[in-house]
Amino acid sequence: MCSNHSGCQDLARRIATFRITTFTSPNASLLSSACKLCVLLIKMDLSLYSQSNLLYTQESLSKYQPGGYHPVNLGDTFENDRYKIYHKLGWGGFSTVWLAKDRDRNEWVSLKIMTANSSISQELQNLNLLEKQSQRGLSSNCGLSSNYIVQLLDAFLHKGPNGVHQCLVFELLGPSVDKVLYDYSGSDEKLDPEIVLRISTQLLKAVKFIHNAGMCHGDISGRNIAFTCTHLSKQTEEQLFDVIGSPEIEPLERIDGTPLGNELPAQLIKAADWTEWIDEDEEDIRLLDFGESFFQGQEPQKLAQPGSLRVPETIFTDSFDYRVDLWRTGCMIYSFLFTTWPFWYLGEDDVLIFQMIGFVEERLPAEWESKWESMQTSSDDLELEDHGTSKLEQKFAGLSDPALEPLLHVIQGLMRFLPSSRLTAEGALDLLGNAQD
Repeated sequence: MCSNHSGCQDLARRIATFRITTFTSPNASLLSSACKLCVLLIKMDLSLYSQSNLLYTQESLSKYQPGGYHPVNLGDTFENDRYKIYHKLGWGGFSTVWLAKDRDRNEWVSLKIMTANSSISQELQNLNLLEKQSQRGLSSNCGLSSNYIVQLLDAFLHKGPNGVHQCLVFELLGPSVDKVLYDYSGSDEKLDPEIVLRISTQLLKAVKFIHNAGMCHGDISGRNIAFTCTHLSKQTEEQLFDVIGSPEIEPLERIDGTPLGNELPAQLIKAADWTEWIDEDEEDIRLLDFGESFFQGQEPQKLAQPGSLRVPETIFTDSFDYRVDLWRTGCMIYSFLFTTWPFWYLGEDDVLIFQMIGFVEERLPAEWESKWESMQTSSDDLELEDHGTSKLEQKFAGLSDPALEPLLHVIQGLMRFLPSSRLTAEGALDLLGNAQD
């Protein structure tokens, strides 16, 4: 599978069914963001099976192989029957995530099953370190959840046909911020200002805690921020399914009638869509997925970057540090406000940078100018407009609630081109008065 285009496989599946599950974007050829070879490989993979919409909209079957996903079916149990599977919650490049009932606690939990080739879980190590850091606090309310980070409840290894998998048990969380904002983007509605201020403050507190622990999250996005659902964890199966939707299941069958190998699941299961969830005004948020996190001073060679959330220093320089979290947090706060991203990326770096210029700062840093001049190809026909105010200030001028005004200064501080000029999470909280829970 293509190593040059992040998320090709996911995008190709969306192309196959003409479905885009992120916010509405400008008209463009979707194939400009995906490798045509990746699309072809996915079609070849799926041509072996009886056709179903779920073949194209769920995790790739090609990852059910030795070293890959563990095959899961509804009713499966784990850890000596303690955890029983009832629904699928989602998936990522290195894991699938399932709704399970914890027999011992008698509550619903989220079970994340890592691919076998990633089962020496960096995420588990990172969460354990953060948990130790949280326990050093003097408050009786210490713990990861009090810092708006997902609460790890249990961890164990599970042996399956594709290898040994690290399994992480988390508190059950509600829909992702991406999902909620996508629902809002289809209407003229926006998140209530009180919700925007509250979740912005909570995200900043999570980032402050992580940075004070000497780490960087490394992949802050709407997909990795979810609302809590505390009132659902003890509900009955029927009550829970009324909110998240009952499982949609189709058998996985080969066209030629050959029995499936044990590396594959027997069922195709649609992830819960949370259609009846309307509790964003009552719930907190949690920052999750620490698989890309790293220690400050031990930066990896590559950074997980959805196109629209790319940080500018990774385009102009060969280095980055923990302050990528600050830029990405600014992007997220903007999306809380306007239910869209500040920038769109369609595969052309110069067009992305063109959108960034004038958003907060009118000019790129002097040390980036020479590379910028050599980059400009697709943006040659674009012209910068000077309205005397930044693009961000123009957007805020359309907001009617003065309570949101402090967020203008927060985003302006977080989204500076040079990492050394960015406002810290603690500084951003000071601007907000640290008044929100």
